[in-house]
Amino acid sequence: MGQTVFIPRELDANEPRVAASPDTVKRLAALGFNVIVETGAGTASRIPDEEFAKAGAAIGKAGDAAKADVVLKVRRPMDVELKGYKSGAAVIAIMDPYGNDAAVAALARAGVTAFSMEFMPRITRAQSMDVLSSQANLAGYQAVIDAAAEYDRALPMMMTAAGTVPAAKAFVMGVGVAGLQAIATARRLGAVVTATDVRPAAKEQVASLGAKFLAVEDEEFKAAETAGGYAKEMSKEYQAKQAALTAEHIAKQDIVITTALIPGRPAPKLVSAAMVASMKPGSVIVDLAVERGGNVESAVPGKVVTTANGVKIVGHLNVPGRVAASASLLYARNLYAFLETLVDKATKTLAINRDDELVKATMLTDAGKVVHPAFVRAEQESPKGQHVEPPAIPARTMVAEASAKPAAKRPAASRKPKTTGGIA
Repeated sequence: MGQTVFIPRELDANEPRVAASPDTVKRLAALGFNVIVETGAGTASRIPDEEFAKAGAAIGKAGDAAKADVVLKVRRPMDVELKGYKSGAAVIAIMDPYGNDAAVAALARAGVTAFSMEFMPRITRAQSMDVLSSQANLAGYQAVIDAAAEYDRALPMMMTAAGTVPAAKAFVMGVGVAGLQAIATARRLGAVVTATDVRPAAKEQVASLGAKFLAVEDEEFKAAETAGGYAKEMSKEYQAKQAALTAEHIAKQDIVITTALIPGRPAPKLVSAAMVASMKPGSVIVDLAVERGGNVESAVPGKVVTTANGVKIVGHLNVPGRVAASASLLYARNLYAFLETLVDKATKTLAINRDDELVKATMLTDAGKVVHPAFVRAEQESPKGQHVEPPAIPARTMVAEASAKPAAKRPAASRKPKTTGGIA
């Protein structure tokens, strides 16, 4: 009898995605697994139980997790779910471990081998497993769709007998995967697009999509990228010059989309209240980093806020989940591609090679212990096994007001994640 893969229904009410698709169910079965999908798991992603059943899955209940050798999820399992998992089971999900040391410790206590998909290294071998890219792509697309819906005017220039409708001006801040997709989508809809990032390499990427790059391109800017492609922190003098340029530019925009995230830290503030106040009534800002504190000073998680001067600030949560049917299909393929590397093709059983670079990069817990280097220290330092959430670390301001106040000194941290110019 083969080993079992279990795909549960996500308990978070704000999570409509599912960790499998009919296609990946077939592929998992071909690897030698028995696949059980909890009833209703794919409903919010437009995948009815019947589709999973046709692909070869058994439709089960939450309690079936107890016999699973592998659990595939979207979000980190809650305590109530962990109680139902058998010790030694492999649990693969987006674990969101930074700032959640207590939850990481709970995974260890449950005895599961937990893998955090967002830690997948960005190497050629792992491209098909990159959940940050697959989900950020859709987030960037949806950000423009949400902006267009709130803008309630046409985005492209239209020349008619009754007159000309001017094209909307869109500004994308942070040119990662989400930012690039936002640029491409806004361009397809006919907006005039500009974008900014602190990495020089982003200039060419922006231009390739037909948008204009905005930055103070001095000697410091030209040396602002590490060998690994990450952004260096800029001097206060450069930040002030860039802030002045950005503030002047934002005042003229109809749509602003912010995408900047620093893994493991609060999102950097890019748009101040003064910048928002300078925008025209009816303008729209979409903050894709709102779940990490937000890039926009007045953004509220889960809400669309209208300011006193008539600017709408969109702070939707789980933006990839707003296109769950597409997001689930991509995410499911990411999970399958990774799980396939953990299977012995001869015996068709799970055979985790703990020396594999992908396993080393993504494994959070194993054999009752926290094993990821970024979290082992917190595990060891917590008194008597009690895991206390660390205090929030203030984000550094990447783009601030032109008259920015001196940045507060940042407390030392045991983890030093790399800084990216935008989401994913």
